[in-house]
Amino acid sequence: MTGSSLRSELAFLLKASRPGLWLTAIAFYMLPVGQRDVFHSVAFWLGVLYVGFPMGLLLYGWNDIVDYEADRLNPRKGTFLFGARGTPEQLRRLPLQIALVQTPFVIALSFLGGARMLLCFAGMIAAAALYNWPRFNFKTRPPLEILNQAGYLFVFLLSSWMNHVPLLPWATMLFGALFAMHSLIFGQVMDLEPDRGAGRRTTATVIGRVPAKLLIVGLLVLEAGLMMRFFGAKGLAGFLLVSAAWFAVDATLIWRSRPYSNREMRFFMLGWNAIALISMPWMWSRAILLQMR
Repeated sequence: MTGSSLRSELAFLLKASRPGLWLTAIAFYMLPVGQRDVFHSVAFWLGVLYVGFPMGLLLYGWNDIVDYEADRLNPRKGTFLFGARGTPEQLRRLPLQIALVQTPFVIALSFLGGARMLLCFAGMIAAAALYNWPRFNFKTRPPLEILNQAGYLFVFLLSSWMNHVPLLPWATMLFGALFAMHSLIFGQVMDLEPDRGAGRRTTATVIGRVPAKLLIVGLLVLEAGLMMRFFGAKGLAGFLLVSAAWFAVDATLIWRSRPYSNREMRFFMLGWNAIALISMPWMWSRAILLQMR
């Protein structure tokens, strides 16, 4: 393999791991360790590293393999923010590459966190298989693709076991699942035209762009209610309600059923990453989701 082809292959793998979603995964990983002095721990940093590139490659690389037709029509693919647009040859090599990347982390994390870490990996693989494997194919069976996002709760479990801290309260778990669900729907809203062009069924293609945005509003309001009722987290609840109001205005007054432009989608994704990066130290220092009132 020449130098240029090696760089091209590495860039493809990096894109396939969705760097635009790494900070979200790391924010999930950080929740169980609020106010804990874990920053000197090798296990903590190994976990941070895993939920970025390796986990992203497992979850989203598998998705790229089965989404080849839809991704060819998707103008936001082929970028570090939104994921790879692989050639058939690259996608054929990807399963082995995913396995090779996972193996050292499975060994190291299981050594540091114990054999129970294998349950985390098994759970992530099972969730990805239900979503992507043609035999189950949850991704094209609304609303199962939304419910499948609860698989991201394995990141909470991984963090708790790796860092030897208590499991999160059930209300925090529910909040995390709902957050992952509304994030998926927003991605479907952005992908509506290429998904329809490829004949793919998603919640957004079935109910339409405006109802999908209003579904996001409902989930955000529910998340805000959880924050107030069980944690008294007024600041976080306020942010979620402002986000809900924005999507309501988007759905009824501004974009409505019109698609976002590529520039607008990049702006939304960069904005979300900025919010995730800024909020992580605040969430860690407050540890507001670790104890139900």
